[in-house]
Amino acid sequence: MTKRKEQYDEASQLTISKDIRVRFNETDPLGIVWHGYYITYFEDGREAFGREHGISYLDVHKYGFTTPIVKSVCEHKLSLRYGDVARIETTIVDTPAAKMIFRYKIFDANNEIACTGETVQVFVDTNGNLSLNNPPFYEEWKRKVGLLK
Repeated sequence: MTKRKEQYDEASQLTISKDIRVRFNETDPLGIVWHGYYITYFEDGREAFGREHGISYLDVHKYGFTTPIVKSVCEHKLSLRYGDVARIETTIVDTPAAKMIFRYKIFDANNEIACTGETVQVFVDTNGNLSLNNPPFYEEWKRKVGLLK
């Protein structure tokens, strides 16, 4: 089987790492994390990325935009369990398109990959219009972090 070529490159210099502890309410009766919570962990990583790199939801909102998720992918490899400390690595993908793509790796306490995933967010203005071009504030952010020359 041929693996498809990645369309865009991860900006590996723009990766954050965040530890989380699996809470009781995130698990099923067997103490295993319910599959839907991995998307929440992605959001934890995305919010930490935004705070660290100056592109948080509040930063985006300040410029009159929201960034709804239009696609999410989650691939489960190993189970996390109640009480585990996991690490979420979040990396932005460098794309010329008017969207933000984030990739995630969630590692268990043994540093093994428990889950991988990706989310795609688009820019929508306060009137609900989809932006077909990168908003000026986002272009400026990309210059500041070295994604644009």
